[in-house]
Amino acid sequence: MSTSSLGVGIVGMGNIGTMHARALRDLGERAALVAYSSSRGATREALAGWEAAHLTPEQVMNHPDVDVVAICSPSGTHAQLALAALEAGRHVVVEKPLALSVEHAVSIARVARERGLMVSTISQRRFEPEHERLKSALDAGALGEIRLATTHVHWFRDDDYYAAASWRTTVEQGGGSLVNQGVHNVDLLRWLCGPVESVTAQYGTLAHAMEAEDTTVATLRFASGALGVVTTTTATPPGHPATLSVHGSGGTVELAQGEVRRWEVPGVPAPPSGTAATGAADPLAIGHGGHLAQWDRILSALERSSPVPVDVDDAVQTVRLLCAIYAAASTGEVVRPGHLT
Repeated sequence: MSTSSLGVGIVGMGNIGTMHARALRDLGERAALVAYSSSRGATREALAGWEAAHLTPEQVMNHPDVDVVAICSPSGTHAQLALAALEAGRHVVVEKPLALSVEHAVSIARVARERGLMVSTISQRRFEPEHERLKSALDAGALGEIRLATTHVHWFRDDDYYAAASWRTTVEQGGGSLVNQGVHNVDLLRWLCGPVESVTAQYGTLAHAMEAEDTTVATLRFASGALGVVTTTTATPPGHPATLSVHGSGGTVELAQGEVRRWEVPGVPAPPSGTAATGAADPLAIGHGGHLAQWDRILSALERSSPVPVDVDDAVQTVRLLCAIYAAASTGEVVRPGHLT
């Protein structure tokens, strides 16, 4: 490992861990994967050719050459592992979501501040060119007053997908369609359109024999006054690309994964289509390009002591929104994300 490289340890070398290993490989000498944990050893291919030590999670966090711990384990373990890595004095990159409860998310933010350490949650879809262009247009007021924003994640996962990892079927471990499959589009909608003031929702398990929901519908009222709709499901074969649309007083944009379907923004040229793959039917089809883009920015922030992308406070707000949708669906009440503790 180069003396100028940041050492990375991955906790959870499954399919998503492999995405991180490939992204790190593409960053040249700026970073090196030095250690990983897994219930079983990973192949050289899964490690993207890295000669990394196979250790326990605790050993990864305390490895002398590890500067950053990437947490790629099942969602229900994210908070505990993030806190442990921070207590070990390591920066943290955590896969979505940061945590499954507001309480745990806030605890991670507090410890990170106390320790002066970086936490970045993987929200790789923010770095796709079409979303970056839309964010810039919204910030510049090019769409006028936002009135309606929607996102629909109508995917399909078969029984084999759920049988392969039991945590995907449980509420406690974050296996539902909202927090597991829909999280990135929920994050995009909040990031693009601003804070959410209140939520109503319903959910159901319509196609799979499991505890967690496989279909969720929510309505949002943004702090700006705009209204929004979120639908997520893994019960709609064969699965379709996730969509996101923003309708303003001066323009409309509709995006699918890798496709610009409508771009009616005065004075702002449309970004090209074909920049992202879809996980509508296959969770591994997304590739590692988005992870590479976020890791590039994470390393730049650490190298320059500058703000990191999708920092811990930002990630807490997405957890608040996810938890508000679940609370609204389970109680039938209007829930305000900002009031959750």
